[in-house]
Amino acid sequence: MARDAIGPVVDALANGSSFVLSSHARPDGDSIGSQLALAHALRALGKTVRIVNHDPPPAYLRTLPGVAAIEVADSVDDRADAAVVLECGTLERTEVAGLDRQPVINIDHHAGNALYGALNWFDPGAAACAEMIHDLIAALGVSLTPAIGAALYAGILTDTGSFRHANITPRTFETCRNVAACGVDVAALAAAIYQNSSLGKLRLTGRLLHEMRLEAGGRVAVLQVDEALLRDTGCPPDDMEGVINLPLSARDVEAVIMIRTLDGVTRASLRSKGMVDVRAVAATFGGGGHRNASGCTLETPTPDTEALLLSRTVAAIRRAEREAPDDTAS
Repeated sequence: MARDAIGPVVDALANGSSFVLSSHARPDGDSIGSQLALAHALRALGKTVRIVNHDPPPAYLRTLPGVAAIEVADSVDDRADAAVVLECGTLERTEVAGLDRQPVINIDHHAGNALYGALNWFDPGAAACAEMIHDLIAALGVSLTPAIGAALYAGILTDTGSFRHANITPRTFETCRNVAACGVDVAALAAAIYQNSSLGKLRLTGRLLHEMRLEAGGRVAVLQVDEALLRDTGCPPDDMEGVINLPLSARDVEAVIMIRTLDGVTRASLRSKGMVDVRAVAATFGGGGHRNASGCTLETPTPDTEALLLSRTVAAIRRAEREAPDDTAS
């Protein structure tokens, strides 16, 4: 099921009058950007739209137009014509109860989506959900505006690792061309996302890089974050965007594991280069994401859990080596 599934979604949005939008808990750039872009477009058509998420937007996205209207709640009690759930593999991952009180429209690009909606538009070829929303807005007949374009660009920029992940296609750049053409200052938006951090984040970055462990002959970097480290460095918990990618700038590092223990919950974020599939690693722990950017929650973690996470990441590197084309073959 790919791009041809857009038709029923277009019909449902065109014919309905009220919608609630949501995405996964602890939203990122693609989830927030996709929701805002679609909300702007639906309101341009005269629809009533609410965005309801379990957690607030991260700090680096709070300059996007419309972000202040996003509601943070554990449940939705009133009824709408449909709940549109974006970039979320299962309905449970929203952590917002009551979305299924109305028909659910599931729009996602992550491998492993459970196809839980009354309507499911699943496109694993999209580099970001925001690419799909760009196409959806065009199909609805809504012209791009600077507000819509900024939301779309934020989603694509962050979900592609600043255009470094292997999920990028010509469609990605065509979408961004349209965004730039509608009046978005893409350089200023990138600066707002990546050059607007706290001094605490800078201190945290230094500590993390100083204390990181290198495993598997330097091919895997392991970072550890806990509440004491955030307190010592003065870094807010929602101001760690991009830190995990820094070890990948080293030539020999092929994957990064960042283990965060905050508020009694331990999560692992995974990043990789090229064909190293960390999504498959995260999936073995009940998580998911992209080939080069994934994550999972570690239930009751132990030292053995961390060792298993590392061994599976090393196995993913070796698998990518085995499957790589032989450039020396004639």
